[in-house]
Amino acid sequence: MKELALFAAAFSTVFSLGFQQQNVVHGHYRAAFITSFVIGGSQIVLWRFVPDASLSQIAATLIGGPFGIVASMVVHRRWMRKASNAEVSGAGTASAGLPGSAAP
Repeated sequence: MKELALFAAAFSTVFSLGFQQQNVVHGHYRAAFITSFVIGGSQIVLWRFVPDASLSQIAATLIGGPFGIVASMVVHRRWMRKASNAEVSGAGTASAGLPGSAAP
């Protein structure tokens, strides 16, 4: 059970950090704000369980990272592509002229 929690926390931390990097690079302010909470929560779980982890728990933690980063790359491209398409069609924030939105 602890292995699963550590895998999930490592996956979530690395997923969130990768997603956050893409948010910052592409100027997605709202997504960056929300992602910061996920990063913090995931790290709290890691800090809680890692100090007394067994070898199998350490392995589960290490395996979570690579899956998390690849998943974040895939998900970010899919979600943000859909958001960009919505902005171009006038349904997004760019048409409203809000700060942090790319102009069409």
